[in-house]
Amino acid sequence: MKRKLSLLSLALAGLGLVSTGASAQISGDKVKIGFVTDMSSLYADIDGKGGVEAIKMAIEDFGGKVLGKPIELVFADHQNKADIAASKVREWIDQDGADLILGGTSSGTALASAKVAAEKKRVYINNGAGSARLTNEDCSPYTVHYAYDTVALAKGTGATIVKQGGKSWYFLTADYAFGQSLQDDTTRVIQANGGTVVGSVKHPLNASDFSSFLLQAQNSKAQILGMANAGGDFINAMKAAKEFGITKTMKIAGLLVFIDDVHSLGLKNTEGLLLTDSWYWDMNDATRKFARRFFEKNKKMPSSVQAADYSATMTYLKAVTAAKTDDADKVMAELKSMKIDDFYAKGQIRADGRYVHDMYLMQVKSPAESKAPWDYMKVAATIPGDQAFTTKAESKCSLWK
Repeated sequence: MKRKLSLLSLALAGLGLVSTGASAQISGDKVKIGFVTDMSSLYADIDGKGGVEAIKMAIEDFGGKVLGKPIELVFADHQNKADIAASKVREWIDQDGADLILGGTSSGTALASAKVAAEKKRVYINNGAGSARLTNEDCSPYTVHYAYDTVALAKGTGATIVKQGGKSWYFLTADYAFGQSLQDDTTRVIQANGGTVVGSVKHPLNASDFSSFLLQAQNSKAQILGMANAGGDFINAMKAAKEFGITKTMKIAGLLVFIDDVHSLGLKNTEGLLLTDSWYWDMNDATRKFARRFFEKNKKMPSSVQAADYSATMTYLKAVTAAKTDDADKVMAELKSMKIDDFYAKGQIRADGRYVHDMYLMQVKSPAESKAPWDYMKVAATIPGDQAFTTKAESKCSLWK
């Protein structure tokens, strides 16, 4: 009997499902995950409490323990303020011994959090922030940018619209790190494909009135109004553009649009809109299975960011298991060597911290095409990962030279 138990233990240890005793090294006798994102404002639907639920689902599916030690999750609302995000991350690491920081939406908070994580040598994985600076000029040995970035959005939506004849652009841009990165990256793609940018105007984050900004855009006479904003700002800007009749003279390019935005605006207001995203719930049996489980808990379909929250948590826990420790350097080495293949995406994390996987150019369905609640999009094209993200020739990251 003892021999059978011993053989069973060895087998389970080989699969990484139990602690290997003295060989497993877990600091603080637990693995602590801190999740900081927008829980109450313009990006809350995209990530927020749904993101918390997705992470909880991943921890539960992993068995609640890694290497025999409990997994603990804490979370906080950064209110889209970089100082609040950085302060919370510092507190979790210094006082609570957090092993992994999961960052959500807002590039300003992400850049600040990544800086603290690098200083403290803790793994930082971001899903909701867009700025490609995270794995470019601001890259760190401890940062992983998991879901998407502004380069992929520009190469997807921006390039497609220029090739379809949308040559002259005017930008309506959120006035912070994400908006500026998205405008800059899209401008490079537009110009590389023969288009021009005739001007731009910046609006404050979480703006309440877009009328003066849209009037400037309309006066530009550009063919395309590129919206370099997201979440509540994109929704309110779209509503205002419709109300002022701007959509009759300019074509709208939503450069970062999520399923929650389409749900809020309705198909009549978004029909035909092209967008680039990393994931959609109705792509195959595996995506639909996760989406149904998520829907049961949240009464809405998951966004791509929330699906990435689940995937990133599972990927981190697998890396801890393989490394037999929560030591950040050893876990990062595992993260950058392992193949990732789950319902969210298939790919690998590069030396610069960019998780390279396929992206998708999607188009919003017409009301007639939609056959069920949350049946909003169709895949227009698959963008291979090695073409979607920053190339080595374009990279300014010192880790990828």
